[in-house]
Amino acid sequence: MYEWIKAFHLIAVIAWMAGMLYLPRLFVYHCAAEKGSVQSETFKVMERRLLRAIINPAMIATWLFGLTLAWMGHWFGSGWLQAKLALVLLLSGLHGLFARWVKAFAADSNQHSQKFYRIINEVPTVLLIAIVILAVVKPF
Repeated sequence: MYEWIKAFHLIAVIAWMAGMLYLPRLFVYHCAAEKGSVQSETFKVMERRLLRAIINPAMIATWLFGLTLAWMGHWFGSGWLQAKLALVLLLSGLHGLFARWVKAFAADSNQHSQKFYRIINEVPTVLLIAIVILAVVKPF
């Protein structure tokens, strides 16, 4: 059963990360759209659907399957898992910020620039790299 849960965990992680990498890219393009334009309204729909239909369920599944694996493998005392969980908490916090920004765009009250979202777009990648290294290498 452990291997099946691990497979579903990885599928959920891939879906979550795909959304976490795509959503800030949508924000970059949304910044360039004139408020109230057809293009802006299309971005609002895309952002909302991506968040609600893919990113949110994938994050929940990632946490559920991941915690199940940690429990089944008796990993909670391991330093690598504690570090990984701290990074996943940061990623989850970023997810929360993305949700807030989706709401801001929906209300036409975005406060950030394209450059800001281009920089933010790199944060999930850096977190992902560190998380994968911790999970695979288990350095401590």
